[in-house]
Amino acid sequence: MRNLRIVVVNPTISPGEEDDESLRAQAERGRILRIGLLEAGLDIVASLPADMYLPEHIAKLQPDMIIVDAESDARDVLEHIVIATRDERRPIVMFTESEDTETMEAAVAAGVSAYIVAGLQAERIKPVLNVALARFRREQKLLDELSDTKSKLAERKVIERAKGLLMERQHCSEEQAYRKLRGMAMSKNLKLSEVAQRILDVEDYLG
Repeated sequence: MRNLRIVVVNPTISPGEEDDESLRAQAERGRILRIGLLEAGLDIVASLPADMYLPEHIAKLQPDMIIVDAESDARDVLEHIVIATRDERRPIVMFTESEDTETMEAAVAAGVSAYIVAGLQAERIKPVLNVALARFRREQKLLDELSDTKSKLAERKVIERAKGLLMERQHCSEEQAYRKLRGMAMSKNLKLSEVAQRILDVEDYLG
């Protein structure tokens, strides 16, 4: 694993809250997480709370991976994570104590690559991140392929509509319409779908 830039999202302890038992437990979890990340040789660029400013911080820091440590307020954290990563997906690993099925499903829907229950031990962190990164890359590849397929299908529909229009207006065969489109594309150094879209745009404009 190369030296990934990591942002950790976890609660922060404000002055005066040091005696809160749950927050102390959370602080200990954070300490274990930092040890695991440092032992794995990873670069922790920031430790942030899951608040309304999280999307802004993520956009500014551009981390390679987001690690969420949420012991009890996982659903609230996920809402901020969704907003922070909806325009630019990143591998997200979530360490939590919650075995709630709805929370787990919400995490997957939010784009979490690995949802680890009661598994926050320093020695486990590196292999968990490796698996999460590999899964994210595979999912991203599938999403890219799906997007490419949809794009090609949309282009094909545009070309078919433009061919149909030429056949109707110029009383030509499908093959002749295709040749006209291809000739225009070559002469203007454009993609076939771009020429087809221009023809459809002119038709829409002129009615």
